[in-house]
Amino acid sequence: MIPEADILVVGGGLGGVAAALAACRAGRSVVLTEETDWIGGQLTSQAVPPDEHPWVEQFGTSASYRQLREHIRGYYRRWYPLRAEARALPHLNPGAGRVSKLCHEPRVALAVLEGMLAPHRAAGLLTVLTEHRPVAAEIDNDVVRAVTVEDLREGTHRTLTARYVLDGTETGELLHLAGVEYVTGAESRAEFDEPHAPDRAQPDNQQGITVTFALSHHAGQDHTIDRPADYEFWRSYRPDFWPGPLLGFEAPDPRTLEPVPRTLEPNPDIDPLAVRADQSADAGDKELWGFRRILARGLHTEGAFDSDITLVNWPLNDYWLKPYIGQEAEALREARQLSLSLLHWLQTEAPRTDGGTGFPGLRLRPDVTGTTDGLAKAAYVRESRRIKAVTTVTEHDVAIDLVGPRGGTRYRDSVGVGGYRIDLHPSTGGDTYIDIGSVPFEIPLGALVPRRVRNLLPAGKNIGTTHITNGCYRLHPVEWNVGEVAGALAAHCLAEDVGPHEVQAEDKRFEEFAAVLDRAGVQRHWPDIRGY
Repeated sequence: MIPEADILVVGGGLGGVAAALAACRAGRSVVLTEETDWIGGQLTSQAVPPDEHPWVEQFGTSASYRQLREHIRGYYRRWYPLRAEARALPHLNPGAGRVSKLCHEPRVALAVLEGMLAPHRAAGLLTVLTEHRPVAAEIDNDVVRAVTVEDLREGTHRTLTARYVLDGTETGELLHLAGVEYVTGAESRAEFDEPHAPDRAQPDNQQGITVTFALSHHAGQDHTIDRPADYEFWRSYRPDFWPGPLLGFEAPDPRTLEPVPRTLEPNPDIDPLAVRADQSADAGDKELWGFRRILARGLHTEGAFDSDITLVNWPLNDYWLKPYIGQEAEALREARQLSLSLLHWLQTEAPRTDGGTGFPGLRLRPDVTGTTDGLAKAAYVRESRRIKAVTTVTEHDVAIDLVGPRGGTRYRDSVGVGGYRIDLHPSTGGDTYIDIGSVPFEIPLGALVPRRVRNLLPAGKNIGTTHITNGCYRLHPVEWNVGEVAGALAAHCLAEDVGPHEVQAEDKRFEEFAAVLDRAGVQRHWPDIRGY
């Protein structure tokens, strides 16, 4: 029997988990649903190490996100055979990957997130329903009355009710089911006068998705997978804006669009303690093995691991032939085939620096992703449905070329901060990368408040951004920040008997809520730093 909760969070990704934690900390009962069997979204079921800004170790995140990061490091220090020098590092990077200062395995993040939720489950405040997806919503007089979810194990349906409903799904699915006004794809240039927007709205022009997978390498062994069904298609596929075949080591530099060769050198003899991750100085994606490495054998006692583990989320397996939203099943099938085809190509045909071809020692790691086939449990979805919000964040608020290195919109209703380049991967409308500088930004509460519906809040990438600004608001710490604020706002509204629209619009009510966030350690403004 599922209890009626104060707050229902649909979608157990990073934003959904943060929302549940914030609401439970405020003493509210929560039901949290998740379509896969792992909570954590980007960090776990999608197997994507965190993309973060360069100042993440000093400032620019909420206290609870910093706690998450330190618990991950603590897990490695407690349970892994780290070298003494690595164990002593205050800013330990377990994978010594260059994409992030905290590259780590999906299962470690899962264990930590489960641990953070555990006391609230034990207290009876939190119910977690994994392998449940939303299939219907009932709305009356601009209020969501109930959400029906399907139990994917049993095929049965449950109708869940709560006074507040939060959409933490990867695609903003609940916005669609509840009839909340939303946008997909690219807005027209006329709507917000964004320099990088197309002349006409393109609802189906969505950023590509990626089905990630984990690899280790074992010299002298042959782990070659069977040739995938679509291998010949992907082997010969050459995008118009690519310098050669997609399955090749030459790809555009996202920032300059110039052709740049990538290299692959499994298990290089480089001390991982010497690796520095700083995307403001170097995107880190030119040497593929170390780009998203999630376990570095050299950080551990000799012989503990016979290989590194790297996470394959590379330009070579971004999928953009069909939009994911609206064609999920077919797009996912083709994206999975692309990733398997990439692996087969790497094992059999990829050029090596010694003049040979193929890396048959590359071994797929289903034990890392928690799946039978070795691919991630879910696709990495970069772009969600986005609410038509009270406030829409546009390119004019964040692009460094428009606002200058010390510019950027300062919001009276700021509820958090973030920082990342405006990073759009190739999209289903045929666009190549749009990767432009941005400034450290604030998150306006108005971007979390739908224009009409009164008790539904976004809790992830589905806030009021545009196709362009989603490119910098979609990353891990911002999704966590958005979810945490959504959960705290729902709890605050219940406690004060007030609605989200009033909290956002009325200065006194917003100041009261801001004080709640301040006490929770949610940073709402940046110190004086420059963009990159």
